[in-house]
Amino acid sequence: MMTLEEKIHFLSGRIEKNNTWRQRECINLIPSETTPSLLVKMCEISDPSGRYAEHRTMKGEEIYFYQGTDFIRDVEEELREEMRSFLGCSEVELRTISGQMANEVVFKGMVRFLNRERPEGTPMRKMTLVMNNALTKGGHLSSQPMGALFNYVAEDPETGKENVINFPVSGDNPYKTDRKKLEELLRTHKPELVVFGKSMFIYEEPVEFISEVVKDWEARPVIMYDMAHVLGLYGAFQKPLEEGADVITGSTHKTFFGPQRGVVAGNFPKGSPLRKLWLDIEGRAFPGSTSNHHLGTLLALLMAAYEMNEFKQDYQSQVRRNAKAFARALSDKGVPVEGDEQDGFTQTHQVIIRIKAYGHGMEIARRLEENNIVANYQALPDDETFLDPSGIRMGVQEMTRFGMKEADFDLLSGYIADVIIKNKECREEVKKLRQNFLEMQFCLPRETGVSFAAKIMASVFPYSGFPDQFIQNLEQNLK
Repeated sequence: MMTLEEKIHFLSGRIEKNNTWRQRECINLIPSETTPSLLVKMCEISDPSGRYAEHRTMKGEEIYFYQGTDFIRDVEEELREEMRSFLGCSEVELRTISGQMANEVVFKGMVRFLNRERPEGTPMRKMTLVMNNALTKGGHLSSQPMGALFNYVAEDPETGKENVINFPVSGDNPYKTDRKKLEELLRTHKPELVVFGKSMFIYEEPVEFISEVVKDWEARPVIMYDMAHVLGLYGAFQKPLEEGADVITGSTHKTFFGPQRGVVAGNFPKGSPLRKLWLDIEGRAFPGSTSNHHLGTLLALLMAAYEMNEFKQDYQSQVRRNAKAFARALSDKGVPVEGDEQDGFTQTHQVIIRIKAYGHGMEIARRLEENNIVANYQALPDDETFLDPSGIRMGVQEMTRFGMKEADFDLLSGYIADVIIKNKECREEVKKLRQNFLEMQFCLPRETGVSFAAKIMASVFPYSGFPDQFIQNLEQNLK
């Protein structure tokens, strides 16, 4: 049996090996991930990471149930202002700790809202009908009955299945919505909630179109947009709150710069017919879904929001240029790219390729990983099962932040084509390419960031001489 020191030695060695591979040797193209900046990571391990700050509005006043929370209370309010600025909205709920929880909080809030006039003593009803993107057509799991929607939508007594209908897709492009059929479905079925958003996400969602269709209904649906994948592209890609969405949700760690958390936002001024819905959403965030809402990552999200609000225009523009260039380069090298070529294949950070002619999706994804290219296999809209995927899903956001530009993705596309089409090994070439992209962009320069990080770290671990040692060791390893 190993001693404690031996166990730690064994684990720390594996941690170091994994960190080195993921951060210095491989090209990460997972579209749902990003590496936070050094300062964001330092915030994550700061003192609040072990604390509580439960609070809720009671009789018009925000009540905190723990002492020692003045700092984190101010952090939460400042973060709320940063996110309001980024999203152009009035209301932000920050206590959800994942995008899926953010969705579930909205679904819970919807059920409470729909039962607001329920006679006392009668059972609460569920949402009668929800419209969303089908899982097999790129819809996100968290908006499905098997995901966060579970238990919040009524069942059809004849089929025993949940009352969910899906956006109809275009016959010539399954990544776009058939608007004529969509309007027919809306008018026929009249859902109580419409949920936009996908995990296979390359085009805008028809928010304004639906908003116009339902605007004069006596009881129109609530329009929700799950922006998990595209939150960091808000504004440059789409502005759903200006297009008619009532509420948006999202993860803060995909295209956004932050740690792994969730957010809910919208415009619900006093006097709005949906004001009560927002109050129900807040109540379902706490105490309905969270107690400790992970204060270390809350602090880290504030740091990330500083960075995003400072650099968003340049970052968003480069991400979208890189994605289009990457898709074009892959297509030119013989790799079939999903989407419409006339649209540049994609409007987001994602590029989706079809690889069935060259092997099974799982096998191709593993082959890419063995060559230091990390992506994920993906079932495409015409696949019968997720266990037999025809596609690979990739995102450019993380490597864009490490400095890759259009020409670099052109070079990378050649390696990907070699691996997929020729089954060629290029592990060392990819590792060499990554050496050019080790310093993070769209944040403070390394020298300034390290100085601030050292001060934060020294306050977390106040060992004698720690700040100088930390800077020296960090600078040495960064070289």
